[in-house]
Amino acid sequence: MNAQILYVEDDETLGFVTRDNLELQGYQITHCEDGKKGLTAFQAEQYDLCILDVMLPEMDGFTLAEEIRKKNQDIPIIFLTAKSLKEDKLHGLKLGGDDYLTKPFSIEELILKIEVFLRRNKITVAPTPLQIYEIGTYQFDHSNLLLSTEGFEKTLTQKEADLLAYFIQHKNQVLKRSQILEQLWGEDDYFMGRSLDVFISRLRKYLKQDESLKIENIHGVGFKMKDLN
Repeated sequence: MNAQILYVEDDETLGFVTRDNLELQGYQITHCEDGKKGLTAFQAEQYDLCILDVMLPEMDGFTLAEEIRKKNQDIPIIFLTAKSLKEDKLHGLKLGGDDYLTKPFSIEELILKIEVFLRRNKITVAPTPLQIYEIGTYQFDHSNLLLSTEGFEKTLTQKEADLLAYFIQHKNQVLKRSQILEQLWGEDDYFMGRSLDVFISRLRKYLKQDESLKIENIHGVGFKMKDLN
């Protein structure tokens, strides 16, 4: 089955040309012209990838991405925008975006990014026989994405759970950034690295109930989960 792509763009001419070119590549495109319609479409169908303009009527692309991430943590999101400021790009990545294309962009570049993300999204962490872990004072049920300790319970996203499981499986070992990115994201590049930093920040927040657990930065190398219990 061909990939289903949600494309939200309010520029009528650009939207028509981009949709036409992507359909020629065999993709099935749902094109919406404002953010609210984009969210309605996302809630109604299953998609493999989202392409979102940032400056949209009704609901901007960043807000739309936040709403999409509440429903699906893993679907690739590519932002399209006339803005080229580094701060805007980082803001989009922190909201859960996977990549950024600045207008005007080439259709060839967009198609290449789509192909990369669709391949990458098929990569999952290899299953392990052990699905329930004890780490510090926490119990972590990987299968059900549940992290808990006394007075605290958190349902993780799939990517958070996979990353935590990977750290637990290699606790007290130094893990290279490239090693983590290739294992969990399928590729080591700048944008995936920024996503990794966001996910590690979340895990640190979830694990703060036990001060003996630390995810340490190893400068210039990567990270190490230390369990002093």
